Amino acid sequence: MLKADELIVDIAALVESGQSSQMSLTVVTGGAVITGRLAPEAMWRQRVAEVLTESAHLGEFAAVFDGPAKKDGPPTHLHFHLARILQGAVGIPETGGMYRVAIEDISAWTVGDFSYSDH
Repeated sequence: MLKADELIVDIAALVESGQSSQMSLTVVTGGAVITGRLAPEAMWRQRVAEVLTESAHLGEFAAVFDGPAKKDGPPTHLHFHLARILQGAVGIPETGGMYRVAIEDISAWTVGDFSYSDH
């Protein structure tokens, strides 16, 4: 088992403790590049539950995300909101999505997110 990068664990812990969603990060995981803002797990779960509740077909899954986040030990995942998967010159989805990434699966990262320009 790989040891998680201590700096990224510290960043995740700070996001969790401060309940802030202002930290932007770009990570490489499983060959994908994900860029966006980190959110505390509780905030991320609440937003996912809200989106699912509004769906005519997926509302029943909202309860899975509506429960409390487990708080034993250091963070094991990053919770992105307003995030995009980078694909060539575009970000998918354009409006930003909600992603959960295992910290142990991150092979590279940088502070900040990438923006797109048509120029």
